[in-house]
Amino acid sequence: MAMPGFVERPMKPVGEMFALFLDTIRFSFQRPFQTREFIDQAWFIASVTIVPTMLVAIPFGAVIALQIGQLTAQLGAQSFTGANSVLAIVREAGPIVTALLISGAGGSAIAADLGSRKIRDEIDAMEVLGISPIQRLVVPRVIACVLVAALLNGLVSVVGVMGGYFFNVVLQKGTPGAYLASFQAFSQLPDLYVGEVKAIIFGLLAALVASYKGLNAGGGPKGVGDAVNQSVVITFILLFIVNFIVSSIYFQIVPVKGQ
Repeated sequence: MAMPGFVERPMKPVGEMFALFLDTIRFSFQRPFQTREFIDQAWFIASVTIVPTMLVAIPFGAVIALQIGQLTAQLGAQSFTGANSVLAIVREAGPIVTALLISGAGGSAIAADLGSRKIRDEIDAMEVLGISPIQRLVVPRVIACVLVAALLNGLVSVVGVMGGYFFNVVLQKGTPGAYLASFQAFSQLPDLYVGEVKAIIFGLLAALVASYKGLNAGGGPKGVGDAVNQSVVITFILLFIVNFIVSSIYFQIVPVKGQ
């Protein structure tokens, strides 16, 4: 029995994207691995995201520190500002900022590159020659995005925590010792682990969505531009959905650390 059109239309891209994910995993363990392509893509993605990520992480950490510091001061719990600020950055803000930059800069470039190859019939030519576009083009880009996302998340966390510390201690006259002590009292290693897991998942999603949209681009240059826009929007939507799911699972599995 055929599915209704309004159900089949949105489900078809989901199935194709999942098939692309499975093919990417399969080809990741097959030789030859495109080492040079992987290095080039990792370097490109890192070069276009490192500086913007740092510039975004500083105000992100500052805003979180200022808002939480103001609230805790009203409640008479200013000594807990450090724990709230740092945990918010490490658990949530760091992976989200990383994903936004990876998708906006790296993902859009991947979609544009693959889309341009598609409309120039390079993808079809590779398939005719017996070369898998997924193994040759998609796999190194996906692995590069995942690696850069994991590294950028650590950078965002460090820069965000330093920015939050500066704005809380210097501008809001907080106590440096209390800021650090409260963080040590309430934080735990799984908080860092879940941030890294989120960053890896977000990097994987950004690369897969961009690759899928690029490989299925059509209609000339306008179709490539539409594919780039769609890849960024879809990645942003998936980002917040997956972030909610991962955070919910994390809080159910990992017990909260108390004093």
